[in-house]
Amino acid sequence: MSEAGYKDILYDETGGVATITFNRPEVLNAFRMGTYEEVTDAINRAGWNKAIGVIVLTGAGRAFGVGGDSGDKKSERAGKGILGVPVEALHAAIRDAPKPVIAKVRGYAIGGGNVLVTLCDLTIAAETAVFGQVGPKVGSVDPGYGTAYLARIVGEKKAREIWYLCRRYTAAEAMAMGLVNKVVPDADLDAEVARWCAEILDLSPTALAIAKRSFNADTEHIRGIANVAFQAVSLYYGTDEAKEGGNAFREKRKPRFRDHQK
Repeated sequence: MSEAGYKDILYDETGGVATITFNRPEVLNAFRMGTYEEVTDAINRAGWNKAIGVIVLTGAGRAFGVGGDSGDKKSERAGKGILGVPVEALHAAIRDAPKPVIAKVRGYAIGGGNVLVTLCDLTIAAETAVFGQVGPKVGSVDPGYGTAYLARIVGEKKAREIWYLCRRYTAAEAMAMGLVNKVVPDADLDAEVARWCAEILDLSPTALAIAKRSFNADTEHIRGIANVAFQAVSLYYGTDEAKEGGNAFREKRKPRFRDHQK
């Protein structure tokens, strides 16, 4: 896939920093099938380019990202990946890139967007950023990095709260729980991220790559857990219970999950 062929993202390489911008602001940067593929391609492009020392993920408009596009019925996805979209390939690209990946967060980082924040090596957020999970509200769940790795970052009790209650959290709350490294005024976000990137670019890229591999080694088993669990989720998406979540969201009503339990 060529850079010129990207439709859902913007890709920029400047001064050793690759910036990947999710560019579907009209739907709060929700990911459709092509978005997953483009972001994965861009991360791999930057990750293995020795001229790039840092990768920055961010979103256009008033959101970082809100996960999968609600206009796509999960049970009808038929593309690459266990779930019909290559979620696991995207997650692997962030983990496997041998350099730091920074999430630069403005606005909403909800659902799959929050999982990407979790996966990134570092997260810098604007004061108005909002974080949280919505899976159990819409008949979905991330049974790998979005749960098990999240628990490593914020602790078991907090991770369970995030998933069981589907609340939203401010940038300050996210920082207090360890999900965010730094919170700055919205107007200062770009400059703050640039400062962090500049510091990283002064360091040994090989030492950083070894450090990242070492950090990842301790949680690498989650990749296997996720692949097995995504198989279960793919079956769940075909149930009436899961479909009720998507239907209720599109119809703007409260879901009646318990009416559809098997």
